[in-house]
Amino acid sequence: LAVVFVAPYMLLIAEVGSAFTQEGGPYEWTKMAFGRIHGAIASILYWITNPLWVGGSLAFIAHDAWSANVFKIGTASVGDYAFKLIFIWISIGVAIISLRYGKQIPNLGAVLRGVVLGFFSLTVIIYGFKHGAAGFQWGHISPTRAVFFGLVPVLLFNYVGFELQNGAAEEMENPQRDVPLSILRSGITGVLMYVIPIFCILLVLPASKVTSIGGFIDAVTLTFHGVYGGAAHALLVLMTLCFVIALITSGAVWMIGSDRIQAVAAYDGAFFPFFGVFNRKLGTPVRVNVMSGIASSIFCIAAISLLKSQSTANAFTVVLDIAISTTLLSYLWIFPAVLKLRYSHGHVQRPYVHPWGMAGIWVSTILTTFWIALGSFEAIFPDVLEKIFGVSYGFKGSWGVSRGEFELLTLGTLAIIVAFAVVGYWAGTAVRSQTVDIPLEGEAATVTA
Repeated sequence: LAVVFVAPYMLLIAEVGSAFTQEGGPYEWTKMAFGRIHGAIASILYWITNPLWVGGSLAFIAHDAWSANVFKIGTASVGDYAFKLIFIWISIGVAIISLRYGKQIPNLGAVLRGVVLGFFSLTVIIYGFKHGAAGFQWGHISPTRAVFFGLVPVLLFNYVGFELQNGAAEEMENPQRDVPLSILRSGITGVLMYVIPIFCILLVLPASKVTSIGGFIDAVTLTFHGVYGGAAHALLVLMTLCFVIALITSGAVWMIGSDRIQAVAAYDGAFFPFFGVFNRKLGTPVRVNVMSGIASSIFCIAAISLLKSQSTANAFTVVLDIAISTTLLSYLWIFPAVLKLRYSHGHVQRPYVHPWGMAGIWVSTILTTFWIALGSFEAIFPDVLEKIFGVSYGFKGSWGVSRGEFELLTLGTLAIIVAFAVVGYWAGTAVRSQTVDIPLEGEAATVTA
């Protein structure tokens, strides 16, 4: 995927991101390419993922790491609710602070992620010399068809986000220069940040014990105790603090970009106008930030309550999975928009141009859209492709619900999100009737009727 998805994705976004630097990024690109209603749907799909990701994933990961290495916090206890809600609202607070004053906080998070990864990798190397590897074989990282279909949506979700900075492009001093360079750095760093820890985990844990974040926490605990002895606990506490802060800043960075995109959509009449306001002092969309915090908190509280019962835990897991996959769906608009803008806005100066010209744009668009369509389809309709390719798949065992229940939950969740976008678009009718489209290089200004 690094070659057939990440590389063409980087080239596409480097071109469109450096050419169209208006605040709102993906919303503006989709609107210019296909119209405002398409921009409205793409932006809501792009935005809604992040509050659910922070409240439904990051807060739970932080809690698990803290309970394993600092002190135990009982599941569904008062402390559990408090820890996760504090985690959410610190992330929201960082997003609310203007980039002008608060950009050092996300930078700190990036440094801490590097520290955690670097120290963990060094510890694994020392552990390997002292205790040997856990029967590692190259076959462990050679995916089967079943693993391939299961991991494609997850890996795509982990790799996307290069365009996020364009949501706040007007905060940059020189976006035409900064966007392509930052995309290159992000792409290389993003791939390494997933390849290195996965390889390290497989070195020290048997493949049968590797389970997402649980595998990472288990590997850290095992290697630290095996290398540092009596000092292991203190180091684990320190590493956990760094890890939790890194998670907070990860959520905040996504909120900073996606909330601004949704606020621009609202300001432009493609969503509820109430949310299209930027705070005069901070320069941030505080109303959207707070909406994200409330949505994240509600989702987190519901998750804690539902996961207490096995009967509701499976249903919640399905809803969380499809909520996260909405990010992938938004790219079914974003990637084709890059190609369309080459034709409809070809006269706009592009500081960075795809190195293989129009043919490269076509190939990159086809590749990225194909992978996103594959990942989205697999997330919404699991077991269909598996049957076509003869892959064994136990639906009930994988999801804990029947296919009918799964599709009702997934398609129902998507229907609610799209309905929210349509109602928000309808609420912006009065704003759209007053909107003046700002011209781009030689175009005449037009008033939308």
